[in-house]
Amino acid sequence: MSELSNFIKGQWKAGSGEQLVTINPANGEQTYASNAATAADVNEAVAAARAAFDDWAYRPLEERIAIVTKFRDLLKENAEELAQTISEEVGKPLWEARTEVTTMANKVDISLTSYGARTGESRNKVADGEAVLRHRPHGVFGVFGPYNFPGHLPNGHIVPALIAGNTIVFKPSEYAPRTAIKTVALWEKAGVPAGVVNLVNGGRDTGITLGQSDIDGVLFTGSSQTGAALHKQFAGQTGKLLALEMGGNNPLVVWNVKDIDAAVFMAVSSAFISAGQRCTCARRIIVQKGAEGDAFVQRFVEVASKLGVGAPAAEPAPFMGPVVSAAVAGKLVQAQNDMVAKGGKLLLEMRQLDPNTGFVTAGIVDTTDAKGIADEEWFGPLAQVIRVDSFDDAIRAANATQYGLASGLLSNDEALWQKFNLRARAGIVNWNRPTTGAASSAPFGGVGKSGNHRPSAYYAADYCAYPVASIENSALELPAKLSPGMNF
Repeated sequence: MSELSNFIKGQWKAGSGEQLVTINPANGEQTYASNAATAADVNEAVAAARAAFDDWAYRPLEERIAIVTKFRDLLKENAEELAQTISEEVGKPLWEARTEVTTMANKVDISLTSYGARTGESRNKVADGEAVLRHRPHGVFGVFGPYNFPGHLPNGHIVPALIAGNTIVFKPSEYAPRTAIKTVALWEKAGVPAGVVNLVNGGRDTGITLGQSDIDGVLFTGSSQTGAALHKQFAGQTGKLLALEMGGNNPLVVWNVKDIDAAVFMAVSSAFISAGQRCTCARRIIVQKGAEGDAFVQRFVEVASKLGVGAPAAEPAPFMGPVVSAAVAGKLVQAQNDMVAKGGKLLLEMRQLDPNTGFVTAGIVDTTDAKGIADEEWFGPLAQVIRVDSFDDAIRAANATQYGLASGLLSNDEALWQKFNLRARAGIVNWNRPTTGAASSAPFGGVGKSGNHRPSAYYAADYCAYPVASIENSALELPAKLSPGMNF
């Protein structure tokens, strides 16, 4: 019998579509099996969300907040169980999975602050009455979640959307159905009304059906390829909101650093945290030519070669767990080999430690003299080193991408930072911090192939409600002065 993997109109239901199986990337063992949601399941979920919208949108804000804060408290109470599930499903080290659940709980208070600051109500006196600004929810949102942060990233859409009064149909990554099931179960326990939050598990076909259904918008985090497909699918549908948070071929420039070990720490944290499975990970390390750059690269390779790789719950704790699947690991190794075939110099060879698991070691390729390297986000611990002659060349190399999510500079020279900050083309530009450092109290998003100018995190409130401007006067009366040509 299929697992009850879908939550529709307040009821847990089994899917009847193709089989959905998940594999623990750390040991190659099957962890879950169910059936994907069919088109009928998806349409039922959308209809349930549509039917629940009016009641949810028009109930007092305080009641919506009470449910959302109850969900926050339940996250804290069930943090360890949820972290264990995340770790098992996607291979994330347990220490990092625990941090993810903490971030999920913290998102609630941040979203409440953001809602009040960015989408509140304001009133101003005008000549003929009062100008009032309010915000209203859009309706039914389809939320698409990725596998690298299967709890935190969809949560970053769902929480502000519910606060604003929208209803949800959530389609998580096919790699992480159990994380989604446990999270939605907490929403159920928090008292969310039937139909307000719905869950449909499945793969590509489920996602396509949801994107084509009767929804008012899509809140998406994932690959640039899938985001671009959604953008084309929504072309001409001006009434539907599309918020895309996609990846990046992110640069990290290292220039005139005094403390090489500090620079290497930041570079390693940028390139290899989460086994390189963060959209903000540095994919290109841009370094000055000469002895100073040589010293940095040598130490970078040395430290990366010693990174702990191991099972998520291993002791001592590893720095990197596996990538999400054995197949993805194989593709990363092939990408490294392709870089070498195109003229790249192998500085540190990435190795797949077991053909049946997602474990790989960090890989570093000097692609300075390579030809035809694709402008692509390789989602794993694979970094390119690019050597340049001048700082202007470094900025040009950093911006030589169609993506524009994150960019960083490691340097003791503040004048270089001012120049870099002005010219770097990215939504996140950091100085002497990892590219992976982002604050939930700030907007999160990029330009180009990294997004469609609808940043998330603190700015998620902006796309979860639309502004309604009114001029109001409680008295209906003739003005003291009539317009020319009017006679009463």
